[in-house]
Amino acid sequence: GGQVFDVLGRLQFEGKSLRELLIEAVRYGERPEVQAFLTTVLDTTLDRGHLQELLEERALAHDAMDASKVQRIRADMERADARRLQPHYIESFFHEAFKVLGGSAKQREARRYEITHVPALVRNRDRRIGIGEPVLPRYERIAFEKALVAPQGQPLAAFVCPGHPLLDSVIGLTLERNRDLLKRGTVLADERDPGTSPRVLFYLEHAIQDAGITRAGERCVVSKRMLYVEMDSAGTVRNVQYAPYLDYRPLAAGEPGFDAILDRAECQWINRDLEQKAQGYAIASVVPEHLAEVRGRKVELAAKTEAAVKDRLIKEITYWDHRAEELKLQERAGRPNAKLNSDEARKRADMLQGRLHKRLEELKLDAQLSPLPPVVLGGLLVVPIGLIRVMTGEGTGQATTAVDTQASAARARAIVMEIERGLGFDPTDREFEKLGYDIESRIPGSGKLRFVEVKGRVAGAPTITVTRNEILYSLNKPEDFIFAMVEFLDDNAHRVHYLRQPFTREPDFGVTSVNYDFEGLIGRARSPA
Repeated sequence: GGQVFDVLGRLQFEGKSLRELLIEAVRYGERPEVQAFLTTVLDTTLDRGHLQELLEERALAHDAMDASKVQRIRADMERADARRLQPHYIESFFHEAFKVLGGSAKQREARRYEITHVPALVRNRDRRIGIGEPVLPRYERIAFEKALVAPQGQPLAAFVCPGHPLLDSVIGLTLERNRDLLKRGTVLADERDPGTSPRVLFYLEHAIQDAGITRAGERCVVSKRMLYVEMDSAGTVRNVQYAPYLDYRPLAAGEPGFDAILDRAECQWINRDLEQKAQGYAIASVVPEHLAEVRGRKVELAAKTEAAVKDRLIKEITYWDHRAEELKLQERAGRPNAKLNSDEARKRADMLQGRLHKRLEELKLDAQLSPLPPVVLGGLLVVPIGLIRVMTGEGTGQATTAVDTQASAARARAIVMEIERGLGFDPTDREFEKLGYDIESRIPGSGKLRFVEVKGRVAGAPTITVTRNEILYSLNKPEDFIFAMVEFLDDNAHRVHYLRQPFTREPDFGVTSVNYDFEGLIGRARSPA
């Protein structure tokens, strides 16, 4: 209410302030001419442009940004939208984890599910923690997309997302049961790597705290995220983006076991020191980026909040200081105020001064950010499919087709990037960041992005392999995702096909890649545009 009056109180209605209008309405509101005047002045003389200016002036979230900053923020939002967990990642996880805990969710309508019985284990954990809403014994409907929560003519569904008690209980129980497996690690196979050099992937948790103290007496954590650091035998260390393990699969029956793989000469560089190296790399290269990102956001917000607090409280302090002096003079002159004396006015001024000091100190603490050391939660060994084939006597896989090599993949990306430039876009090769797409193509003037996944194949090849992350990214951004297929012909020629909305559903849980019919995809594709 106070914030609204701060804005409306500065408006003018035919030369009258809001205060004057309110007084007239109270005193003479029953008169027909006054009612007509008030109705007319509110409808016709309210300057909406001036009101918007006042709102923007008082808004803490308002930024004065140039066009380049606006486009950069929009691009960041587009990337975040492409990798969002809701709905596909979370829906896939929930169904599998809930089943492991003894529950089941039956699909009743498209992507809407009924849970007739929530296992006591899930309900009891919620009671034991005792935070937030309870987990219900049953759910008539649950959904993972907002658009499916209340479709017309169908039962209302609970929106299962991070923070929902049912999902939180399932996550908590899953971690309680399996957290030690993260530290013990595992071996996963990378079917996209035809080489023979294994890699080690570490996952770390990093947090940034401010100088504020919680009720528990601990420093307040303002940002926490997972980091992924990958190392190879050559000593190369790099930061890998966003759940790369989803594109790797467990070792299959009949493939070499963990001990046999570790005994290979290709794995002799792996030792206990790697964990410390991964942590050191994260401290030197990844943590500063996280800190800079959070600091830019928090410091700017603290500065805006400080300016707003000073503007409001200093005005009130000045008013009550002046009022206390006025009342004191009246009291000395023998004309005391029956409702308010100078001591009371002085107390109000002092109270506001104390509140100002306390709030400014809190804002200083909010702006004092410090990173905590990253904590290694666990790691895993990534074994290329080429090494597995060598160990099983199938060869390295290098002689399959030329287009399956890194060189042909780079050629396919170069062809598509040239096409994107010809269409007037600004492409960037992001393949080595393993984001779920190969190329970001920026639309000039808007900052909007096209996410392009590139596949190169010899004409007549039977299938194209698509990873889980690539499929889920395409489902998150169906209007902006392009599946580009480069068909290599004889005499160094090629054809390029663009397919929009290539996939309609996410793969089953545990599926790391899907083979699609090459000719079938080409038949649905169009010329690049």
